[in-house]
Amino acid sequence: MENQPEPIHTDVVIIGAGPVGLFQVFELGLVDLKVHIIDALKKPGGQCIELYPDKPIYDIPAVPMCTGEELTERLLTQIKPFAPRFHLGQEVQQVVRRDDGRFSLTTSTGTVFDAGAVVIAGGLGSFQPKRLNVSGAAELTDRQIHYRVREPARFYGKELVIAGGGDSALDWALELHDKAASVILLHRSENFRAAPASVKRMRELCDDYRMQFLEGEVGGLELDGDTLKAILVRSRGGPTRRVELDQLLIFWGLTPKLGPIAQWGLGLNRNQIEVDTARFQTSTPGIFAVGDINTYPGKKKLILSGFHEAALAAFAIKEHLNPGSKVPLMYTTTSPKLHVRLGVTPIDLNAEMA
Repeated sequence: MENQPEPIHTDVVIIGAGPVGLFQVFELGLVDLKVHIIDALKKPGGQCIELYPDKPIYDIPAVPMCTGEELTERLLTQIKPFAPRFHLGQEVQQVVRRDDGRFSLTTSTGTVFDAGAVVIAGGLGSFQPKRLNVSGAAELTDRQIHYRVREPARFYGKELVIAGGGDSALDWALELHDKAASVILLHRSENFRAAPASVKRMRELCDDYRMQFLEGEVGGLELDGDTLKAILVRSRGGPTRRVELDQLLIFWGLTPKLGPIAQWGLGLNRNQIEVDTARFQTSTPGIFAVGDINTYPGKKKLILSGFHEAALAAFAIKEHLNPGSKVPLMYTTTSPKLHVRLGVTPIDLNAEMA
């Protein structure tokens, strides 16, 4: 019988290294709790870094605009004083609450954790893009058919077809229209789910012949050996058209999958984890959920909301690990204890104003 791996002991395990998971590290650090953070992706940032690293975000307090990548970098800088340990490229497959109230967690790589509390910050679980289901499409994925944009420069000077009617499709069509050789936006109808301003701008560019809108759906692929040469576009009640292209970008939305989380016995509502709004604790004492993965009356799926939830969850987790003790509210501006934890030298405001 093989030896079981020695468990990693920690105060808290955070599942999910997206923006809310990263900020949860910060809030837990302020209450002097040590953290290990696990994510199925191979780098921190979650949906922000995986799905729209270059897309602007405008609703982070005191940051007028930043990209998903910039937000991730700033959060990683912010949590450095607390030295969290990252375990990337692995998925938590089992969570067991022991008789002593602590948790044993096992990941897909066999890593085992012994934690006092668990925070699920996994967005909406693992996201899978809705894919093109026609012959030959799978073999062309990430070569000529793409469901996300990691390197925009890869599409410069190319003949592009961008399929979709939401914000991602419109955003990339507008971003690439003057950098690609040509851009055709393909959608099944004249009705879009994108921001009205983006739709208006797209129509203006079409009127100026700087890009093209085509109504229809991808009905097939035309290949020359293993190279995509054209797509066949079916229009409602009209003929099938052949459209030549170099690259096909598809943004038909994402399908969230909870994965193993669905098997952990937590209270769920439409694939979201039910929590209370005082502690953001789940139906299992000691397991908390923050960010898009949780649900409660009035829930708004905003990064800003997730940051608020992470702050309250941190106090609740500290109290959970120290029953009967009250966690004092301290301010980073004035607390010497927090200055030590953050590794900063407090600013003498009186001296600054003198």
